[in-house]
Amino acid sequence: MTYEVRISGVTHTVEFERHGDGWQAKLDGQPGTADVVQIAPNIFSVLLSGQSHEIYVTPSSGGQLQLQTDGFEFTAEVADPRSWRRRRHASVEAEGRQQVAAPMPGKVVRLLVRVGDTVQPGQGLLVVEAMKMQNEIRSSKSGTVERVLVEEGQAVNAGEVLCVVG
Repeated sequence: MTYEVRISGVTHTVEFERHGDGWQAKLDGQPGTADVVQIAPNIFSVLLSGQSHEIYVTPSSGGQLQLQTDGFEFTAEVADPRSWRRRRHASVEAEGRQQVAAPMPGKVVRLLVRVGDTVQPGQGLLVVEAMKMQNEIRSSKSGTVERVLVEEGQAVNAGEVLCVVG
């Protein structure tokens, strides 16, 4: 699982992968091992690359976390992994034609645009229901809807192209 984490204004990429009994972690591509145990509500014991740290986590407004460890205090904001993936792919595709794909399997419950509609970045294109949650799929660029490849009520697979914005 890959996360985008902003700590004190600096953005980092953190990757976790299950490895035997523990986890392999990469911070900005640099490997290490992490063993994390929750020892009390909002208190974690972290063994990171052989060094032990006790981290106190306090949720604050706007989805941010206040972290205290080893006498230091940090503000962290963790992006939802799905939104991070969408932003990462959107930045690559924003230059040309955007093929909007389903992020997960589900069912199209509502089309918000039609062929020929002009859209702006962040504008909703359609709504996909997955695991009883409705997810609005948004455009990452401005342009014109060239194709809508699905209809309301249609089941879709993860990665299936739903519409095209040019």
